[in-house]
Amino acid sequence: MEFDKDKVDEATLALLFLVMFREGDGHRAWKSFDWDTMDRLCQKGWIHEPKGKAKSVRVTSDGARKAEALFQQLFGHA
Repeated sequence: MEFDKDKVDEATLALLFLVMFREGDGHRAWKSFDWDTMDRLCQKGWIHEPKGKAKSVRVTSDGARKAEALFQQLFGHA
């Protein structure tokens, strides 16, 4: 099936906002999404390396801001 990977990436980033938490001076999010999508989010600079033993992933400052904005855009009430 063909699909718009950018839209999937944005929806995934928005959903990461639901499971995001502060850690020190940054953000982390639980990583239970498709690996290819997580790799693309990393390539776009919104999260740090998603591969590893940790069950969460570090979210960049830009990624945290974008995640919140996308969450509001996609799932917020008017």
